[in-house]
Amino acid sequence: MPGTAGGPMLVARSPRVDDRGAFARIFCAEALSAVGWPGPVAQINHSQTRKAGTLRGLHFQRAPHAEAKLVICIRGSVFDVAVDIRENSPTRYQHAAAELSAEAGTALYLPEGFAHGFQALSDDVELIYVHSAAYAPDHESGLRADDPVLAIAWPLPVTGISERDGSHPLLDTAGEKP
Repeated sequence: MPGTAGGPMLVARSPRVDDRGAFARIFCAEALSAVGWPGPVAQINHSQTRKAGTLRGLHFQRAPHAEAKLVICIRGSVFDVAVDIRENSPTRYQHAAAELSAEAGTALYLPEGFAHGFQALSDDVELIYVHSAAYAPDHESGLRADDPVLAIAWPLPVTGISERDGSHPLLDTAGEKP
């Protein structure tokens, strides 16, 4: 699914490095329009995760507040996951995963219709999220990261997850949404 038409895409950030350090663009509308970015930036968020093994997600917003996201790791490394939740998609409930790290300088673009989550692979992880829609609490939802229908093989034992993320209903075996 990564790199397929209409699905998540790894995006190279191409930092400029010299003896002083580095400079990297976080967001470029012109470059990201080529992979499907839908329009203006509505919100930019920053998250910090203290311990390796911690799992966050799988989060999404329902229509009419569905959102595209660009996820950038600026410290540490994560196992980043996108789950296709589009109703008529042939890849519905399949997932794409990639390791994102500050060192690698890649980002993950998720179009509308994908749930997002990650597991910290190192201590002291920081992510930047660029969103195409503002947070709408009445339209937020999620999937259980341990749902057998999704069959995500998290690389580390889960050492931390929020009560909210652990309490989403499981999908049934027919793949119906919660």
